[in-house]
Amino acid sequence: MYAILNKYLFQHKSISIPGLGTIWMESTPANIDAGSRTALPAYYYFRFDKYFDAPDKEFFSYLATKQQISDYEALRQYNEFAYALRDRINHLQNAVWEGVGELKKDIEGNIHFESALRNPFFLQPVPAEKLVRAHAQHTLLVGDRERTSGEMSQWFSEEPVHGNRLWWLVA
Repeated sequence: MYAILNKYLFQHKSISIPGLGTIWMESTPANIDAGSRTALPAYYYFRFDKYFDAPDKEFFSYLATKQQISDYEALRQYNEFAYALRDRINHLQNAVWEGVGELKKDIEGNIHFESALRNPFFLQPVPAEKLVRAHAQHTLLVGDRERTSGEMSQWFSEEPVHGNRLWWLVA
């Protein structure tokens, strides 16, 4: 059952467990760390929300299709699975969901979730050096005309032409 549920979770980014809550798959985008000169990969993790616990009808259709059973039978099996999971948490204070994380119950009866998803070996930071090409030519849009970067650097390097210096004479 866990294999099918994990596939659904990775495809739909969330899975609801009746009576417990919803496990959400979230990510942070890849970014550049200029200080260490590395490109950091996207990071995936799971978050638990105990307030929303109603599965979608689409979920039961998915479960029925994958197990090749009727929708009613899929609903029944999943509710039994959720009941067994809640029972395990209530009696043992923790339940491990392979590949996702661990659900724990504290002394006060609150359920906490610890994500087990770690970035795989192919999502590791890589060195990123800034590459500056001094004499590279590319086109720029200046006003309504396209000009090359060479033309623009030449235009900026010219001495500015100052206007009439008659004001000196007046002063």
